[in-house]
Amino acid sequence: MATNFIPSKSLFFLFLMLFSIHIQAQQTQTDSYTRYELLDPETQSFRIIYDVSATTAGAKYYWNTLRRGSDHTVDKVWDLYSGKELKWKIVDNKVAKQNGLTDASEDTDYLQVTLARPVPEGGQARIRIDKTYKDTASYFKDGTSIVFSRTLGIKRNSIVLPKDYELTHCNFPSQVDLTDDARIKISFLNTGPTAVPLIIKAKPLANNVTVKLPKEDPYKPGTGTTRDQSKARLGYTFSERAFQDRDIVYFLQQPETHSFLLYHDYTETRTGMDRYLNIVRTGSKASNPSAIILDTGEQLKVESFIGDAITKRGIDINTEVKPDTEVVTIWFDPVKEGESKRLRITETYTDPNRYVVYKDQLVWDRSFGRNRNTVVLPEGWFLTTSSIPAVISQNENGLTSLRFVNDRPDNIDVFIKAQRKN
Repeated sequence: MATNFIPSKSLFFLFLMLFSIHIQAQQTQTDSYTRYELLDPETQSFRIIYDVSATTAGAKYYWNTLRRGSDHTVDKVWDLYSGKELKWKIVDNKVAKQNGLTDASEDTDYLQVTLARPVPEGGQARIRIDKTYKDTASYFKDGTSIVFSRTLGIKRNSIVLPKDYELTHCNFPSQVDLTDDARIKISFLNTGPTAVPLIIKAKPLANNVTVKLPKEDPYKPGTGTTRDQSKARLGYTFSERAFQDRDIVYFLQQPETHSFLLYHDYTETRTGMDRYLNIVRTGSKASNPSAIILDTGEQLKVESFIGDAITKRGIDINTEVKPDTEVVTIWFDPVKEGESKRLRITETYTDPNRYVVYKDQLVWDRSFGRNRNTVVLPEGWFLTTSSIPAVISQNENGLTSLRFVNDRPDNIDVFIKAQRKN
């Protein structure tokens, strides 16, 4: 019988590295997101806003490859934690290698960003790059239409059309919505292992037609737990799924314990906010909670409250507080205007209803609301069933992991079964 697997703190962070970063020779990163704003078609140029988190512990620089065949102009780079601008310069591969990027490609230029602070152990340095590319092969006119044709290796992307253009073609499954200034935005999560050869086509609306932002009444789903499917969801809005940067990893303990160690990452951007509230799902019990600010490595104060203690502490959870309601509260200094904080919350959950042994099988049955979720099976078990498509791999310790990427705005009900190896 396999022993219960409980990773040490150092081994736990090693697992996080394996699941959350794209590894290069001297640079690691995570949570990359790109927004392309198509400019006047005559310019064949587009603005790129690129969010990325450097994760190489101790790193003082981040290098962004400047794609060949494009004329590039860098407008601004800033630190998302402090909101302050960062120093940067464009360097060739030789300078990049001298400064630590040992796998820098020949005949390639890099945007070398000086980070606001060295990347903390187990943490991140979040930056935003604002640049403009002119690329006649990627963005051009075809008669009255415009075409954006570009292979995108980043997994989370959005493309914003010029003002008063209608979308006519998109070859990759995508969300479509309006920006705050009434431009049409196309966004997607790439759930596959290869880059997306994206092709988008659009054409200008007639001179007397403009894209509008109607003032709609807020959507009211009703009093039940599910929406009334017999009626249209008037006033319904949704978040851009690709932009959401919440990520969660579950490390299943032996199923007889009904327990799993998890971490989840969350970015707080609301000015004045000084806490994160984790309302423990009904039927689960949380223990050993801890949290850090990934930007600095700072350990945060964490408290758990149950029932009346929630109200007495003055915590508003925007729902009824019942005797068994449990809230894990993470405290931090209030977010200042222009700043943001990225938290990593770690805790152990026990859920005897959704994580069980049945007929000598491990059974995991849990709903996921985030767009990115990973489940790691415990030592001594092999996968036999997964109801939701997942990317499956094994880590260096031979533990099977399932990576679920949900590009829809609703939840997925993940059902997993596994059997013992001995």
